[in-house]
Amino acid sequence: MLSRVAERIYWSARYIERVENIARLVSVYDNMLYDLPKGVDISWYNLVKINSNTELFHERYKVQDEKNVLKFMLEDDTNPSSILSSLKMLRENIRTTRDVVPQETWELINELDIYARNNIKKGINRSERHSFLNNIIEGCQTINGLLAGTMSRDATWQFVLLGRNLERADMTTRVLDAAVSLMLQPRDEQNLALGQVLWSKVLKSQGAYLNYRRTVRTSISGAKVAKFLLNDPYFPRTVSFCFNEMLTAVNKLPHGENVLETVQMLKKMDFEISSSDDLDMKFRDYLNELQIGIIQLSGNITESWFSFDKGEAA
Repeated sequence: MLSRVAERIYWSARYIERVENIARLVSVYDNMLYDLPKGVDISWYNLVKINSNTELFHERYKVQDEKNVLKFMLEDDTNPSSILSSLKMLRENIRTTRDVVPQETWELINELDIYARNNIKKGINRSERHSFLNNIIEGCQTINGLLAGTMSRDATWQFVLLGRNLERADMTTRVLDAAVSLMLQPRDEQNLALGQVLWSKVLKSQGAYLNYRRTVRTSISGAKVAKFLLNDPYFPRTVSFCFNEMLTAVNKLPHGENVLETVQMLKKMDFEISSSDDLDMKFRDYLNELQIGIIQLSGNITESWFSFDKGEAA
Protein backbone atom coordinates (compact mmCIF):
# COMPACT_ATOMS: atom_id res chain seq x y z
CA MET A 1 0.00 0.00 0.00
CA LEU A 2 1.11 3.59 -0.56
CA SER A 3 3.05 5.09 2.33
CA ARG A 4 0.74 8.09 2.53
CA VAL A 5 -2.27 5.78 2.90
CA ALA A 6 -0.51 3.71 5.57
CA GLU A 7 0.36 6.87 7.49
CA ARG A 8 -3.20 8.18 7.44
CA ILE A 9 -4.62 4.87 8.62
CA TYR A 10 -2.03 4.68 11.42
CA TRP A 11 -2.86 8.20 12.58
CA SER A 12 -6.59 7.63 12.26
CA ALA A 13 -6.27 4.75 14.74
CA ARG A 14 -4.29 6.98 17.07
CA TYR A 15 -6.84 9.79 16.89
CA ILE A 16 -9.78 7.47 17.61
CA GLU A 17 -7.93 6.17 20.66
CA ARG A 18 -6.92 9.67 21.75
CA VAL A 19 -10.50 10.95 21.65
CA GLU A 20 -11.70 8.03 23.77
CA ASN A 21 -8.79 8.39 26.20
CA ILE A 22 -9.46 12.09 26.79
CA ALA A 23 -13.18 11.46 27.31
CA ARG A 24 -12.40 8.65 29.78
CA LEU A 25 -9.89 10.74 31.69
CA VAL A 26 -12.17 13.74 32.10
CA SER A 27 -15.14 11.59 33.13
CA VAL A 28 -13.21 9.56 35.71
CA TYR A 29 -11.36 12.61 37.05
CA ASP A 30 -14.65 14.42 37.53
CA ASN A 31 -15.98 11.47 39.55
CA MET A 32 -12.78 11.22 41.58
CA LEU A 33 -12.95 14.82 42.75
CA TYR A 34 -16.37 14.15 44.30
CA ASP A 35 -15.08 11.03 46.08
CA LEU A 36 -11.89 12.47 47.57
CA PRO A 37 -11.53 12.61 51.36
CA LYS A 38 -12.17 15.97 52.99
CA GLY A 39 -9.12 18.18 53.03
CA VAL A 40 -7.51 16.61 49.97
CA ASP A 41 -7.25 19.22 47.24
CA ILE A 42 -6.39 18.03 43.73
CA SER A 43 -6.38 20.40 40.79
CA TRP A 44 -7.98 19.94 37.38
CA TYR A 45 -4.64 21.12 36.01
CA ASN A 46 -3.27 17.60 36.56
CA LEU A 47 -5.08 16.58 33.36
CA VAL A 48 -2.94 19.03 31.42
CA LYS A 49 0.19 17.58 33.04
CA ILE A 50 -0.82 14.02 32.18
CA ASN A 51 -0.91 14.98 28.50
CA SER A 52 2.37 16.99 28.65
CA ASN A 53 0.66 20.14 27.40
CA THR A 54 1.62 22.61 30.13
CA GLU A 55 3.49 25.06 27.87
CA LEU A 56 0.70 25.21 25.32
CA PHE A 57 -1.89 25.66 28.07
CA HIS A 58 -0.05 28.64 29.54
CA GLU A 59 0.14 30.27 26.11
CA ARG A 60 -3.67 30.28 26.03
CA TYR A 61 -4.83 30.59 29.63
CA LYS A 62 -3.74 32.42 32.76
CA VAL A 63 -5.98 30.64 35.28
CA GLN A 64 -5.65 26.89 35.97
CA ASP A 65 -9.31 26.34 36.86
CA GLU A 66 -11.83 23.67 35.88
CA LYS A 67 -13.43 25.66 33.06
CA ASN A 68 -10.15 26.55 31.34
CA VAL A 69 -8.74 23.04 31.65
CA LEU A 70 -11.89 21.52 30.15
CA LYS A 71 -11.99 24.08 27.33
CA PHE A 72 -8.37 23.21 26.58
CA MET A 73 -8.89 19.43 26.77
CA LEU A 74 -12.19 19.23 24.93
CA GLU A 75 -12.68 22.24 22.67
CA ASP A 76 -9.47 24.19 22.02
CA ASP A 77 -8.46 23.98 18.36
CA THR A 78 -4.90 25.12 19.20
CA ASN A 79 -4.43 21.98 21.30
CA PRO A 80 -3.72 19.08 18.89
CA SER A 81 -4.76 16.59 21.58
CA SER A 82 -8.18 18.11 22.33
CA ILE A 83 -11.26 16.10 21.43
CA LEU A 84 -12.37 18.49 18.68
CA SER A 85 -8.86 18.77 17.18
CA SER A 86 -8.41 14.99 17.20
CA LEU A 87 -11.82 14.44 15.60
CA LYS A 88 -11.00 17.00 12.92
CA MET A 89 -7.75 15.20 12.06
CA LEU A 90 -9.46 11.81 12.23
CA ARG A 91 -12.13 12.98 9.81
CA GLU A 92 -9.55 14.37 7.38
CA ASN A 93 -7.43 11.21 7.42
CA ILE A 94 -10.41 8.93 6.81
CA ARG A 95 -11.84 11.25 4.13
CA THR A 96 -8.75 10.64 2.02
CA THR A 97 -8.56 6.87 2.67
CA ARG A 98 -12.19 5.81 2.40
CA ASP A 99 -11.36 3.12 -0.15
CA VAL A 100 -9.39 1.00 2.37
CA VAL A 101 -11.79 1.08 5.33
CA PRO A 102 -15.40 -0.11 5.67
CA GLN A 103 -17.85 2.24 3.96
CA GLU A 104 -19.72 2.98 7.20
CA THR A 105 -16.53 4.28 8.87
CA TRP A 106 -16.82 7.66 7.17
CA GLU A 107 -20.46 8.00 8.18
CA LEU A 108 -19.82 7.12 11.84
CA ILE A 109 -16.89 9.52 12.12
CA ASN A 110 -18.91 12.31 10.54
CA GLU A 111 -21.76 11.70 12.96
CA LEU A 112 -19.40 11.69 15.96
CA ASP A 113 -17.66 14.87 14.79
CA ILE A 114 -20.97 16.69 14.27
CA TYR A 115 -22.28 15.53 17.65
CA ALA A 116 -19.11 16.67 19.46
CA ARG A 117 -19.08 20.12 17.83
CA ASN A 118 -22.78 20.71 18.44
CA ASN A 119 -22.66 19.60 22.07
CA ILE A 120 -19.14 20.45 23.26
CA LYS A 121 -20.46 22.98 25.82
CA LYS A 122 -22.19 20.09 27.59
CA GLY A 123 -18.77 18.60 28.25
CA ILE A 124 -17.43 21.86 29.66
CA ASN A 125 -20.47 22.53 31.86
CA ARG A 126 -21.18 20.18 34.74
CA SER A 127 -24.87 19.40 34.33
CA GLU A 128 -24.64 17.16 31.24
CA ARG A 129 -20.93 16.36 31.24
CA HIS A 130 -21.15 12.64 31.88
CA SER A 131 -23.82 12.10 29.25
CA PHE A 132 -21.74 13.94 26.66
CA LEU A 133 -18.52 12.09 27.49
CA ASN A 134 -20.25 8.70 27.53
CA ASN A 135 -21.64 9.40 24.06
CA ILE A 136 -18.13 10.27 22.83
CA ILE A 137 -16.71 7.05 24.31
CA GLU A 138 -19.52 4.96 22.82
CA GLY A 139 -18.99 6.63 19.43
CA CYS A 140 -15.30 5.69 19.45
CA GLN A 141 -16.08 2.15 20.52
CA THR A 142 -18.63 1.82 17.72
CA ILE A 143 -16.02 2.87 15.16
CA ASN A 144 -13.43 0.48 16.59
CA GLY A 145 -16.01 -2.30 16.67
CA LEU A 146 -16.84 -1.72 13.01
CA LEU A 147 -13.16 -1.86 12.06
CA ALA A 148 -12.54 -4.99 14.14
CA GLY A 149 -15.57 -6.79 12.75
CA THR A 150 -15.35 -5.94 9.05
CA MET A 151 -11.73 -5.27 8.06
CA SER A 152 -9.51 -7.85 6.40
CA ARG A 153 -6.38 -8.61 8.42
CA ASP A 154 -4.15 -7.21 5.69
CA ALA A 155 -1.53 -4.43 5.86
CA THR A 156 -4.20 -1.79 6.51
CA TRP A 157 -5.32 -3.59 9.66
CA GLN A 158 -1.74 -3.93 10.90
CA PHE A 159 -1.31 -0.16 10.76
CA VAL A 160 -4.56 0.21 12.71
CA LEU A 161 -3.11 -2.08 15.39
CA LEU A 162 0.16 -0.13 15.50
CA GLY A 163 -1.56 3.23 15.94
CA ARG A 164 -4.14 2.06 18.46
CA ASN A 165 -1.74 0.18 20.71
CA LEU A 166 1.01 2.78 20.67
CA GLU A 167 -1.52 5.41 21.80
CA ARG A 168 -2.89 3.09 24.48
CA ALA A 169 0.51 2.18 25.90
CA ASP A 170 1.49 5.84 26.02
CA MET A 171 -1.68 6.85 27.90
CA THR A 172 -1.42 3.99 30.39
CA THR A 173 2.11 5.01 31.38
CA ARG A 174 1.04 8.65 31.67
CA VAL A 175 -1.91 7.84 33.93
CA LEU A 176 0.26 5.66 36.18
CA ASP A 177 2.89 8.38 36.39
CA ALA A 178 0.31 11.01 37.33
CA ALA A 179 -1.14 8.77 40.05
CA VAL A 180 2.26 8.06 41.59
CA SER A 181 3.09 11.76 41.48
CA LEU A 182 -0.06 12.55 43.48
CA MET A 183 0.68 9.82 46.02
CA LEU A 184 4.23 11.09 46.56
CA GLN A 185 3.00 14.52 47.62
CA PRO A 186 3.18 14.80 51.44
CA ARG A 187 -0.25 14.35 53.00
CA ASP A 188 0.53 12.22 56.08
CA GLU A 189 -2.53 10.32 57.33
CA GLN A 190 -4.63 11.31 54.30
CA ASN A 191 -2.51 9.23 51.92
CA LEU A 192 -4.25 5.95 52.79
CA ALA A 193 -7.71 7.38 52.13
CA LEU A 194 -6.49 9.09 48.95
CA GLY A 195 -4.91 5.89 47.68
CA GLN A 196 -8.14 3.92 48.07
CA VAL A 197 -9.96 6.42 45.86
CA LEU A 198 -7.14 7.20 43.44
CA TRP A 199 -6.13 3.68 42.41
CA SER A 200 -9.70 2.55 41.79
CA LYS A 201 -10.14 5.60 39.53
CA VAL A 202 -6.91 4.76 37.70
CA LEU A 203 -8.39 1.36 36.89
CA LYS A 204 -11.68 2.89 35.79
CA SER A 205 -9.91 5.40 33.55
CA GLN A 206 -8.63 2.40 31.59
CA GLY A 207 -11.89 0.44 31.76
CA ALA A 208 -10.00 -2.12 33.84
CA TYR A 209 -11.79 -2.13 37.20
CA LEU A 210 -13.80 -5.35 36.81
CA ASN A 211 -11.00 -7.13 34.96
CA TYR A 212 -8.59 -6.26 37.76
CA ARG A 213 -11.02 -7.58 40.36
CA ARG A 214 -11.49 -10.83 38.46
CA THR A 215 -7.77 -11.31 37.75
CA VAL A 216 -6.04 -10.09 40.91
CA ARG A 217 -8.79 -11.15 43.36
CA THR A 218 -7.51 -9.00 46.22
CA SER A 219 -8.03 -5.47 47.48
CA ILE A 220 -6.90 -2.55 45.35
CA SER A 221 -3.45 -1.14 46.08
CA GLY A 222 -1.04 1.00 44.14
CA ALA A 223 1.50 -1.77 43.67
CA LYS A 224 -1.05 -4.30 42.44
CA VAL A 225 -2.70 -1.80 40.09
CA ALA A 226 0.66 -0.77 38.65
CA LYS A 227 1.72 -4.40 38.11
CA PHE A 228 -1.62 -5.22 36.47
CA LEU A 229 -1.60 -2.22 34.09
CA LEU A 230 2.02 -2.84 33.14
CA ASN A 231 2.24 -6.62 32.92
CA ASP A 232 -1.12 -8.35 32.49
CA PRO A 233 -0.91 -10.17 29.12
CA TYR A 234 -4.67 -10.42 28.50
CA PHE A 235 -6.32 -7.05 29.22
CA PRO A 236 -6.17 -4.90 26.04
CA ARG A 237 -5.05 -1.66 27.69
CA THR A 238 -2.05 -2.92 29.62
CA VAL A 239 1.39 -1.96 28.40
CA SER A 240 2.39 -5.61 27.95
CA PHE A 241 -0.68 -6.42 25.84
CA CYS A 242 -0.13 -3.34 23.65
CA PHE A 243 3.50 -4.25 22.97
CA ASN A 244 2.48 -7.82 22.09
CA GLU A 245 -0.13 -6.52 19.64
CA MET A 246 2.46 -4.25 18.04
CA LEU A 247 4.89 -7.17 17.70
CA THR A 248 2.21 -9.17 15.91
CA ALA A 249 1.53 -6.28 13.53
CA VAL A 250 5.21 -5.55 12.80
CA ASN A 251 5.93 -9.20 12.00
CA LYS A 252 3.29 -9.07 9.26
CA LEU A 253 4.69 -5.95 7.59
CA PRO A 254 7.82 -5.48 5.44
CA HIS A 255 10.73 -3.16 6.33
CA GLY A 256 9.96 -3.30 10.06
CA GLU A 257 13.33 -4.37 11.45
CA ASN A 258 14.00 -1.15 13.40
CA VAL A 259 10.46 -1.07 14.78
CA LEU A 260 10.69 -4.72 15.81
CA GLU A 261 13.95 -4.09 17.64
CA THR A 262 12.50 -1.12 19.54
CA VAL A 263 9.36 -2.98 20.61
CA GLN A 264 11.44 -5.93 21.81
CA MET A 265 13.67 -3.55 23.77
CA LEU A 266 10.63 -1.96 25.43
CA LYS A 267 9.22 -5.38 26.33
CA LYS A 268 12.45 -6.26 28.10
CA MET A 269 12.36 -3.15 30.29
CA ASP A 270 11.14 -4.21 33.72
CA PHE A 271 10.66 -2.80 37.21
CA GLU A 272 10.25 -5.07 40.21
CA ILE A 273 7.21 -4.05 42.28
CA SER A 274 6.56 -5.83 45.55
CA SER A 275 4.69 -3.18 47.54
CA SER A 276 3.33 0.34 47.21
CA ASP A 277 6.57 1.58 48.78
CA ASP A 278 8.24 0.68 45.47
CA LEU A 279 6.16 3.30 43.65
CA ASP A 280 8.67 6.05 44.31
CA MET A 281 10.80 8.36 42.16
CA LYS A 282 12.70 5.36 40.78
CA PHE A 283 9.41 4.00 39.50
CA ARG A 284 8.60 7.37 37.93
CA ASP A 285 12.02 7.31 36.27
CA TYR A 286 11.19 3.88 34.88
CA LEU A 287 7.88 5.18 33.49
CA ASN A 288 9.71 8.13 31.99
CA GLU A 289 12.11 5.76 30.24
CA LEU A 290 9.12 3.82 28.88
CA GLN A 291 7.57 7.02 27.57
CA ILE A 292 10.84 8.05 25.91
CA GLY A 293 11.00 4.59 24.34
CA ILE A 294 7.43 4.95 23.04
CA ILE A 295 8.37 8.30 21.45
CA GLN A 296 11.37 6.59 19.84
CA LEU A 297 9.07 3.81 18.62
CA SER A 298 6.77 6.38 17.03
CA GLY A 299 9.75 7.87 15.22
CA ASN A 300 10.89 4.45 14.04
CA ILE A 301 7.42 3.71 12.64
CA THR A 302 7.54 6.97 10.67
CA GLU A 303 11.04 6.26 9.35
CA SER A 304 10.25 2.66 8.42
CA TRP A 305 6.98 3.17 6.56
CA PHE A 306 5.99 6.81 6.08
CA SER A 307 9.20 8.55 4.92
CA PHE A 308 8.99 7.35 1.33
CA ASP A 309 8.21 9.48 -1.70
CA LYS A 310 4.48 9.91 -2.29
CA GLY A 311 4.32 7.19 -4.90
CA GLU A 312 6.22 4.50 -3.00
CA ALA A 313 4.71 1.63 -1.07
CA ALA A 314 5.10 1.10 2.66
